[in-house]
Amino acid sequence: MKVAISADGKNMESRVDTRFGRCGFFLIVDLDLDEFNVISNNSSANLSGGAGIQTAQSVIDSGVDSVITGHCGPKAFRALNAVDIKVFSCSDGTVKEAVENFKLHKLVQLQGSDVAGHWA
Repeated sequence: MKVAISADGKNMESRVDTRFGRCGFFLIVDLDLDEFNVISNNSSANLSGGAGIQTAQSVIDSGVDSVITGHCGPKAFRALNAVDIKVFSCSDGTVKEAVENFKLHKLVQLQGSDVAGHWA
């Protein structure tokens, strides 16, 4: 199973970024192999509009099953939901802590977007 976590840095000690579409990076964690790789989100983060949709497409293309982020807007949520990618809320802590909480089923799965579009 692969999980994408929005992050403000490139390692497991980075903080979870509360912004999905405008986060700096995604750490793609393979829970089965206990390894990760980093995807930069700079091209989407700097868009004046449509960041959530473009970011969602990048996450979809990475082959993940779930996303962990602070907040997810309506268009990004719909795009992820359309391909059965589950979105979990985590607004504090490190990526490593988020992964551990995910494994322990302590994160809340979002049933819809939790912020309006163009949230910053």
